[in-house]
Amino acid sequence: MNDFDYVKARDVNDAVSQITKHLAARFIAGGTNLIDLMKENVERPTRLIDITGLPLKEIEETQAGGLRIGALVPNSDLAYDERITTHYPLLSSAILAGASAQLRNMASTGGNLLQRTRCLYFYDITTPCNKREPGSGCGALDGFNRLNAILGWSKSCIAVHPSDMSVALAALEATVHVVGPRGGRAIPFADFHRLPGDTPEIDTNLAHDEIITAIELPAEGFSRNYSYLKIRDRLSYAFALVSVAAALRIEAGAIKDARVALGGVAHKPWRVPEAEQTLEGRQPSRTAFGEAADVILQDAMGFAHNSFKIELARRAIVRALEQAAAGTPQSQSSKKIV
Repeated sequence: MNDFDYVKARDVNDAVSQITKHLAARFIAGGTNLIDLMKENVERPTRLIDITGLPLKEIEETQAGGLRIGALVPNSDLAYDERITTHYPLLSSAILAGASAQLRNMASTGGNLLQRTRCLYFYDITTPCNKREPGSGCGALDGFNRLNAILGWSKSCIAVHPSDMSVALAALEATVHVVGPRGGRAIPFADFHRLPGDTPEIDTNLAHDEIITAIELPAEGFSRNYSYLKIRDRLSYAFALVSVAAALRIEAGAIKDARVALGGVAHKPWRVPEAEQTLEGRQPSRTAFGEAADVILQDAMGFAHNSFKIELARRAIVRALEQAAAGTPQSQSSKKIV
């Protein structure tokens, strides 16, 4: 681990000022990902800006009927907040599907969005990785790529985004509020994370000199017909091979609105609105769900060790939508697939 300075931000403006002055600085809150990256010499910040004292730990109702979640709300507090479990249970379920209770106690809401990939080649500094060292190549392309992307990848990078919470936020169409030296702005969740393209080292559209202050949820929470299904190598403390956040609004036996977001398959949470639109106006059925899955995965392409993910994803999409339609969401305590 390299030497670094440590400062504690007094307020949001001070945090922005500090990060603006130091290009190699990083914000630190829970540190559940950054500290690991520093230990492995993947990240080498020259300054850590502690933001844990900022007033960003509240969950507040919005005038539009949704919720505004402060960026420093711990994942555990968010998952068990009554307003979340009642109106946005999909988000609660996704959070509880990830990590351990100890990590959820420390991890912040904003930090969860900014997790970096767990690709083996990203963490191993002896191997080529364009995300860690632009221009060095992608070791996963011809290496061991079982956990890597089947959608949205490029020849520069086939890493996947690891967050469970982000998959649910994508399905719920959340908004990310950020502040920088030019003021505040709101980023639709679909536009927050990036595909790798030729610049896989850039994970998000958050500028270096901006800080996340809140995540806003719209009024529609799909609290009745939802499910978060996570398929992994072991039942706990493992990142997703494939995960699915499914949410439906069903009226008079027909689907009026549908949301499907995938995790573990791309550089960002993956949604295909055209697939969701194929479900609108139809009765819930395995046939309809299978057709939607086919649209979502029509451009999927695997590699030597992860092609199995394509069929796994198709089955997971169908199963998650069936769970949502039946009102029997996947349990994150027993984890037995229903």
